[in-house]
Formats: sequence, C-alpha cells, structure tokens
Amino acid sequence: MIKLLTKLRNKVINFVNSSKEGVVISAIAAGLYPFLFYYNSNFNQVNSWSQFLFFIVVFVLLPIFVFLVVYKSLKYFFKENKNLKFVLPLLNFCCFGILMLVSTYGLRSRKLIAFVLFLSLVLTFLVVKHFKKIVILQLLMSFLALSILVTTLYKFIFYSDEWLQQPDNIEQVVFKEKPNIYMIQVDGYANFSELNLPPYNFDNSHFEAYLKEKEFKLYSGYRSNYFSTLSSNASLFTMSHHYYSNPNIAFGELFKAREIIVGNNPVLSILNKNNYKTHLILERPYFLVNRPKMAYDISNVVSSELPYLDRGFKTKRDVKSALFSMISKSKDSANFYFVQKLSPSHVTNSSSNSVDKDNQRVLYLDRLKETNIWLKEVIEKIEYKDKNALIVISADHGGFVGFQTTLHSTIKQTDDALIRSIFTSTLAIKWVNNAPDFDSKFKSPVNFFRILFSHLSNDHKYLDNLKADKSFIKIDQGAPFGVYEYINEKGEVVFEKNK
Repeated sequence: MIKLLTKLRNKVINFVNSSKEGVVISAIAAGLYPFLFYYNSNFNQVNSWSQFLFFIVVFVLLPIFVFLVVYKSLKYFFKENKNLKFVLPLLNFCCFGILMLVSTYGLRSRKLIAFVLFLSLVLTFLVVKHFKKIVILQLLMSFLALSILVTTLYKFIFYSDEWLQQPDNIEQVVFKEKPNIYMIQVDGYANFSELNLPPYNFDNSHFEAYLKEKEFKLYSGYRSNYFSTLSSNASLFTMSHHYYSNPNIAFGELFKAREIIVGNNPVLSILNKNNYKTHLILERPYFLVNRPKMAYDISNVVSSELPYLDRGFKTKRDVKSALFSMISKSKDSANFYFVQKLSPSHVTNSSSNSVDKDNQRVLYLDRLKETNIWLKEVIEKIEYKDKNALIVISADHGGFVGFQTTLHSTIKQTDDALIRSIFTSTLAIKWVNNAPDFDSKFKSPVNFFRILFSHLSNDHKYLDNLKADKSFIKIDQGAPFGVYEYINEKGEVVFEKNK
C-alpha cells in the first residue's frame, strides 16, 4: 500500500513539474467531477444505460474534443505566443463551471452563465501558475465522488426485491366483474375529513355534495403510507410495505421506485392476466425520467421523447384530451386508466427561510379549487363516454399545509395536525353497482388494490393478508436518522422507529 501511494505521489509530482500541456487530462478533470456529482445527486433519475452514454459523451468526451481542437488550433496559428498558457486554464474553468451549473441549476439563467464565465476568466489570471495543481484537486474531488457512486451502485445492483413478494396467490386472482377502472390520482389532495380542520380550515362541502350527487362514496380518514409520490405509489402498486428499503441519509428516493410504478408490478400483472388493457396518463413525465421499462400497454408519454437532462417537470401534457382520446379508442376491451394530475400538489419544496406558510396555504387552496373544477369536467366526460365506469379519485399524500416547506416534514414533529397534514389523502369511489360490504377496510393505499381485487373476484380470502395501515416517514433531524412510524393502525399519532 505504501509503495502504491509513493508511486502515485511521484506521478502527481511529475505531472505538476512536467512541461507537457496535459490537454486531455485537463479536459477529463473539468468534466469528471460534474458528471459524478450529477449522478450522485440524481442517481434514480439517470440510471439507464442510454443516459449513462449521453453523460459520458457530454461531460467527458465532448470536453476532450473541444480542448484538443481549440488548444491545438491556437497553438498551430500562434505557436510561441506567451498567452497560450492561459488557454487551458480558461477552458478548464469555463467547462467545469458550466457543467456544474448544468448539474445543479441548469442553463436557464443568463446571469448565472455570465457570472460563471466572468469568474472563470478571473481565476485564469489569478492561478495560471498553479493550474496543474488545480487539475490534481479536481481529480481528487472526482475520486471521492466516485467512491460515493460505487457505494450507491453496489446497493442498486444488489437491491433486494423480497418485499415485492405476495404472501398468497393473489397474482392468480380471477375477476368475476370487469368494469373499466379509472384511477385518477390528484397529487396532494387532502382527505375531505381533514380539509375542514386545522391547518387546512377549508370548506369543501360544495364539491363533496357534487360527488355524492354523482353517487361517489367518500372515505373519511384515508391516508397515505408514505410521504412522497414515489414512495407512496411504490407501495400502492405492489400491495406491500417497502419501509424505504434501508435508506441512506444522503439518498432521498426509494431505489427502483419508477421501475416498480410503471413496470411489471403485481397490480399491472393481475390486470393483464384478467385481460385488461392498461393506460398510463401523466401530466408530467416524472415517473419516466430514467427511462424504466414500461409495462403499461399505452402511455401518453414515451421515454424516448424526454430530454436527457429533464427531471420530469419541464413539459406538461394535456391529461384530459389524452384520457378522452384513449377512451374513444378502447371500446372493445376492459380497461384500466391510471391518470396522474399534479394538483393541488403541496406547499413548496424551497429551502428559503423567506417562505410564508400562511401564503403557501392560500396558494394550495386556490389550486384545490381549480382541481375541483378539473375533476368535475373529467367525471362528466367519463360518465358520458362510459356508463358503467368504476371511478376512483385518490391522492398519493397530503398537502403539507401548516409547514413552511415540505423539507421540514423530515424534522421530528410533535403537532398531531401537522403530522396528519403530511399523510391525509382523499379517496372517493363511484362503484358500478354497490360498494362491497367490506369497504370500511379502505384505510391506506397499501391495501387499496387487494381490497378492490377481492371485490372484483368476489373472493374474500385475499382480505386475510392485508398489510398494516401504518404511515411511515424518514426523519433526519430531531431524532436519530431512520424510518419512523408516525401513524399506527388505529389512526393514532405515534413516533416509533421501524425495525
């Protein structure tokens, strides 16, 4: 080990003292750390092979090409010009700065781009004599970032999917009834039973009356099992608890959540075996940014259409027109439609201390009113086109109203109303005939499809393996980092670390 370190030290010293320009190594140093930083920060969004190749080209190969062409060209035309010593440092700093900007804020701000270029010019003149030491520092940063990525890759490759396994033969369930199922997921829509209570304090009775008039049954007290869209939907479509799968304090998302949600999960497998045609209709392609293998038959978004630097929120699709078009084209089969409407959403994700939580509540409620109008239009159209539709209106989590920002939800809370605000989720169902006599079991998403499939198959044995209707969250402040149970099966607020 000592010999290896000594050899490495000698190579570093030789590089710093060498008269060679080091064009290629300067280019690699400029792009490698931003590349690894982006992967470490967004791994679950960029873990496809096509994205990996794209980032290698943009962050590594393209800088090498640009550095070689620019430097060699200038050297050819100007030969012994003394100012050539500034070329590589300027290229390196500009490239490093722009790629770091791409990895964090994107290239939307001209002012930030101008600032990066100006700072690169200043640094070039200040540290030109020590440029090779800067290159070594960049490579050292890259090595440290690579060690983090290797750890993440190891967890990703050896990720255990045992939690996906069902405790019975529900994946062989046979439906006796096959209505078209419309599952409309309105992001962050709090349950009707909570909206009129603090911290929401909102009278939604007009819309509730509309739903009842349309023969929807409203399920009070329904709440999510997890606090984010990905973690909640992963549990919904697997009918199982994942408990965030041994989370890391530096890694926010559940591994392979997108692959589970749109891929060959137990719910889609059951629907396919019962000859359902499955439709995925997204307002924004958040579920598809890492190009997961699609198990849905039809989608209004194709992964190949997405920009490689897209994090899922740049483009907005017309959900209503996509849904109505699919309904018109799918009259000869039983159909399942999963419709995601990213409204009313939740309070901001911003980390700024200037955010006003009271203003966030007002904005949320304004969006909720707009969502009510949108839902009415969709319901009316579905009823017009499909007289025997089973329509589900549900949410993935609460609106986080009462919090200054969603980021504060990972700080241990003692206010019951705030904790419920995280998880409270609407659920309203228009049954084809009558609601099943066991529909009081609808408490949380983890059991939603198991209960629904028991009803459609007229087989109650699948109710024997319902999961615990508990709500979990990751806490990283106010208590030792870990996954904690926040609401128990009785609906009581607790704080118990998950084992």
